[in-house]
Amino acid sequence: MSLVPTFATPPGFLGLPPRAGSTGTTIAGIPLDLGTTNRAGTREGPAAIRRASRMLVDGAHPVTRVDPRALDLADIGDFRLALGDLAGSLALIEQQAAEHQHLVALGGEHGITLPLLRALAKRVGGPLALVHFDAHCDTWPESFGQRFSHGQPFFHAIEEGLLDPKRMIQIGIRSPVEPETMAWTLGKGVTILSAQAVHEMGPASVAAGIVDVVGPAPAYLSFDIDALDPAFAPGTGTPEIGGLASWQAQAILRRIGGLDFRGMDVVEVAPAYDHAEITALAAATIAWEYLCRAV
Repeated sequence: MSLVPTFATPPGFLGLPPRAGSTGTTIAGIPLDLGTTNRAGTREGPAAIRRASRMLVDGAHPVTRVDPRALDLADIGDFRLALGDLAGSLALIEQQAAEHQHLVALGGEHGITLPLLRALAKRVGGPLALVHFDAHCDTWPESFGQRFSHGQPFFHAIEEGLLDPKRMIQIGIRSPVEPETMAWTLGKGVTILSAQAVHEMGPASVAAGIVDVVGPAPAYLSFDIDALDPAFAPGTGTPEIGGLASWQAQAILRRIGGLDFRGMDVVEVAPAYDHAEITALAAATIAWEYLCRAV
């Protein structure tokens, strides 16, 4: 256990001191909040996730026995953004992401995933597999006249060849969606497990399905916190009832740690709507589970 009281933990993720970068894994906040379509406020997400991560510094993971602070891990602070300019911000995010070997991004809205995938696909040299937790499919071709809102990153990622849709699985989907959008998504070969299916299958079966879809391919994890039910994550901009419990998400993640993940993000934390940091703590724990995964 740390000799520093939890409340006095330094402000970096897991209390990490500021560093310019890492040859291993880099933590970066991306406080983008320009493409949200309901409640705003995710620009405060990275700071809230870092604060909540204080609860995770008192030892190693209870299952994997990994303490990520002992790894080559750096929190570099927040990415630069172009104030008021969504397209310019996406370009800046891609440019900065390309500088890092393995990136864990703290959002921010879900639109940040598109430039992160652009940078990573170039690094990998081809399309990626995707494990995507969300209440929403995020494959809308447009949203309220906007081409790059937080509801569209995976439409563009598939169209740009950044993802192999046949190795893409979405978990927790349950929001209203136009039949045409769902048909397009399924027609591309994406596997969708609704929240109801997750409840009925259980974490072990869901995890086995994820492993079957992704296989040995280089993969990316994108976790929208609204995949969780609002009872477990009220602090988000587009909550949907009937979602995953935090224990279900945690149990699934612990069973897919052996996949060839090359990066991840956790997004859509809006602290203004949170209560007692439960959403921020859930998001911090998702990133911590990823860092502590079995390798």
